[in-house]
Amino acid sequence: MNQRVMSLAALTVLELSPVQMVEVAARAGYSHVGLRLEPATPEEHHFPLVHDAELRRQTAARLRDTGIKVLDVEILRLKPDTRVADFETLLSVGAELGATELLVAGNDPDEQRQTDNFAALCDLAARYGLHPHLEFMPWTDAKNLTQARRIVENAGRDNGCVLIDAFHFDRSGSSLEELRQLPRSRMRYAQLCDVAGPRPDDMAEILRQARNERRFPGDGDCDLQGLLRCLPSDLPLSLEIPTRQLLEQGVSALERATLALEKTLQVLNLR
Repeated sequence: MNQRVMSLAALTVLELSPVQMVEVAARAGYSHVGLRLEPATPEEHHFPLVHDAELRRQTAARLRDTGIKVLDVEILRLKPDTRVADFETLLSVGAELGATELLVAGNDPDEQRQTDNFAALCDLAARYGLHPHLEFMPWTDAKNLTQARRIVENAGRDNGCVLIDAFHFDRSGSSLEELRQLPRSRMRYAQLCDVAGPRPDDMAEILRQARNERRFPGDGDCDLQGLLRCLPSDLPLSLEIPTRQLLEQGVSALERATLALEKTLQVLNLR
């Protein structure tokens, strides 16, 4: 039996309600899920866990019934007008559901303000046992590993972390050498998928691929083995693999979640 924490990310099965997602994760063989408490885009279909007490109750009951745990909650954005105190309700819901990790995007071109807000978020999150992870994405204002690490380290909080996502690592041109130098204390989980083809010149195309067209591990051509060798061998992995083409072909969420886990375990066994 695989002992490593394997979490089903919301984006992989975004059409599911949180209750359905927990059920699919259990049936597919995961140990954890990641729950999206705040939509990533205004257009995204969203299940309002933060504001729907009955949905929270049902989700918590399903977590108990299945034994599935919550790894992370997402997605908080640090923007120029962010007031960190406004995040407190979301943090309390995340903690109530048992999450320990918090996914954060940097959407503020003023790096000092983004750093200050990240530090304030870490302080607030610490009261709820949560560890904010700044996820670098090339179209945001935390564009690559270099910048994300700088922001997190300048924030100077013990619970502040950097989130490595295989897609963004590849598309941001971040280096394995730098990843090897990232302190273990700054990583509590990573997001895994595969990536196909050369890095597009067009940022809109990179964004489209990120949200719709990732590959299952082993089905692309990014250096996943190199990436995994730079990560701690026991680091929890969140499988974030949106595959719109399979969704449109009628491949069920359970089938996609199962494939994602099977392919990941095959890649891990090659190490």
